[in-house]
Amino acid sequence: MISPTVPALSRRRLLGSAAGLATAALLAGCAGPAGVRDAGPPRRGGVLRVGVTGGGSSDTLDPHSPATNPDIARTLSLYEPLLHWDDAYTLQPAVAESVQAEPGARAWTATIRPGITFHDGRPVTPDDVIATFARITDPNDPKSGASQFSVLREVVAVGDRQVRFELTEPSPVFDQYLGEYSCGIVPADFDVERPVGTGAFRFASFTPGQQSAFVRHDGYWRPDQPYVDRLELINFAEDDARINALLSGQVDAIDQVPLSLTEVVGSYESVRLLTSETGSWLPFTMRVDVAPFDDVRVRQALRLIAGRDELVNQVLSGQGVRGVDLYARFDPQYLDPQRRQDMERARDLLSAAGKPNLSLELVTSPIQAGTVEAAQVFATQARAAGVEIGLRRVDTSTFFSDQYLQWEFAQSFWNTRNYIPQASQSSTPDAPFNETHWEDPEYLAVIGRARSEVDPQLRAELVRQAQEIEFDRGGYIIWGFPNRVDAAQAYVGGLVPNRTGLSLSGYEFRKAWVNA
Repeated sequence: MISPTVPALSRRRLLGSAAGLATAALLAGCAGPAGVRDAGPPRRGGVLRVGVTGGGSSDTLDPHSPATNPDIARTLSLYEPLLHWDDAYTLQPAVAESVQAEPGARAWTATIRPGITFHDGRPVTPDDVIATFARITDPNDPKSGASQFSVLREVVAVGDRQVRFELTEPSPVFDQYLGEYSCGIVPADFDVERPVGTGAFRFASFTPGQQSAFVRHDGYWRPDQPYVDRLELINFAEDDARINALLSGQVDAIDQVPLSLTEVVGSYESVRLLTSETGSWLPFTMRVDVAPFDDVRVRQALRLIAGRDELVNQVLSGQGVRGVDLYARFDPQYLDPQRRQDMERARDLLSAAGKPNLSLELVTSPIQAGTVEAAQVFATQARAAGVEIGLRRVDTSTFFSDQYLQWEFAQSFWNTRNYIPQASQSSTPDAPFNETHWEDPEYLAVIGRARSEVDPQLRAELVRQAQEIEFDRGGYIIWGFPNRVDAAQAYVGGLVPNRTGLSLSGYEFRKAWVNA
């Protein structure tokens, strides 16, 4: 069992924990303003080296099955969907110059951007778009985004640059599905061993669990981007190693500075912190189909045990806001109800469920900054209600192995989404990542109606109803929405706050330049 005490990481420990780092390099990280090279205005050239959290032997270049942070960073470098979410979390054109719903929202038409090409120089055609969605929804090998396209009947070409998505029912938020990063457009003859997309960077090399490299796509449709000639993404499973790599100059930027260490890392004159308010969330996941979590009273009790303000303060160092077991905080219909820690009520519920001295095992892993620390704090809180939680820490490869969706009590991480798209990813039986095995009949009826309701007011009411059901008896403990704090050398420019929950300007490294 891991000790439930959150370890403090001082500057001395931080600098001493990575063996082999030269003292001179570390001291250079503390140089005063006179020794700091600023980014200056945008400029072309150079190499951008980025340390990314997590990853492992199951890392992939598949544009339609990203799971870990390095997967997502690679996906967003190589490929692009028809639409994309910008820094303010609004939908913008990408491979498509426009996507429009037909009256009734039973069909949508996408117009491909003129002149856009793949990395091998071939133009993007309607056949490529058709093949992309055939690959995503292949019934013999469905990809991670397949469930949200369960309403997709057919994709057909309707012109030299247009495709029509014909649906089995109205889908007024279908464009939000098209904006998922797991929907990158690829050629009809796509081969994951020789990945080709329309992204700002072309594939150079890939070693699963270690690193990947990409070079500038000179034919990129944004003529002023990317700025750097080469992008290198390096996996880091541990916070200490990732931070020390930045401070020693081994990398130019890192994602996910542990929020308890932002003051330490930010004290280096050569480092710039990048803080983003996001809708990302780090839930505890309870499988509602197995004991003891199949008893709603147990789930309710564990939710009441969570001291959300304490978790935000201790795990996030106040860098975030409390959660109330509902996701999609930026959705206009987000309920934001109240749920406070109540140990007496939690004990009563556990006694009523016949579990007055409950013992549980919680699977934790450094899949995201703060996950392990949150598990430690929650285990300590649970003891006050007579619940003993033993922590089983595994590495990220093990966590996201075939066991991933079988963990009975574990954790996860999600980025910003609105409610209906998120539900299609995690809260229905056909969702690709139904971590809680949630299959509530009343909920499914409501969310099914919401998904196809064209009237905005009626759809809003259904979304609120769905949230009420999930709040009452769902399998997630959503204790907070962390800010995303990343860090880069002062000579790296172009990275800006981003609400998507993805680090370093949404992992869109086309925006970044280095003053090398």
